[in-house]
Amino acid sequence: MANCLECDKPLMGRIDKKFCSDMCRNSYNNRLNSDSYNVVRNMNNQLRKNRRILEELCPDDKAKTTKNTLITKGFDFNLMTSIRPTQKGNIYHFVYDYGYLELDNDFYLIVKDNRLEK
Repeated sequence: MANCLECDKPLMGRIDKKFCSDMCRNSYNNRLNSDSYNVVRNMNNQLRKNRRILEELCPDDKAKTTKNTLITKGFDFNLMTSIRPTQKGNIYHFVYDYGYLELDNDFYLIVKDNRLEK
């Protein structure tokens, strides 16, 4: 006879049963994934924040802003979802569907990639 992986109570029912209840199953999985989940959750939260900042500063397809404005709003330049080089050699850093390109004098060009809206 098998025991619950979470509370160690004897299991009744199916032979392949691992938990005595949904609560034990949830507790076990939450505990198992808590460390890695926190890292992923925090990173996803900052990526969403970065996207919201770019979306706010770029209501149309293109806009310019300063590095100071981005930093003041809490933008993290270390987190992005992709990097896209252009044929001219420029490198756009994207956070989902919004990208930014570093210009001269701490200015940034923000663009929206409308191709992803299909």
